[in-house]
Amino acid sequence: MDDKVRVDKWMWAVRIFKTRSMAADACKKGKVSIGGVTVKPSREVKLNEKIDIRVPPIIRSYRVKAISGKRMSAKLAVDFVEDITAQDQLDLLNATKNFGFEQRQRGTGRPTKQERRLIDKLKKG
Repeated sequence: MDDKVRVDKWMWAVRIFKTRSMAADACKKGKVSIGGVTVKPSREVKLNEKIDIRVPPIIRSYRVKAISGKRMSAKLAVDFVEDITAQDQLDLLNATKNFGFEQRQRGTGRPTKQERRLIDKLKKG
């Protein structure tokens, strides 16, 4: 384990981001904050820090349990990071995922022109 690791490297190592450049871009765009202050990719993480990542429409929160700069499997990453995102944020995420989508039976195919008009009529109220 390392004692000093950049925040972008740590987020990549514990699989919060798919690539390190994606983690660095999130920091540069001001989407990553520690203690309410946006951070640069080069900032070093410390144990038990709370990292907030703005992923519209919610803010995900993580706690640093251990520090490592090496990419690891998802099974091992659980020992290094704890997801402490508030339940109301997760409920908001689920609500936005379900809003605006119709449920169709599997295998029914695309809607016909008549069905499409009916769907549009129902959506507009």
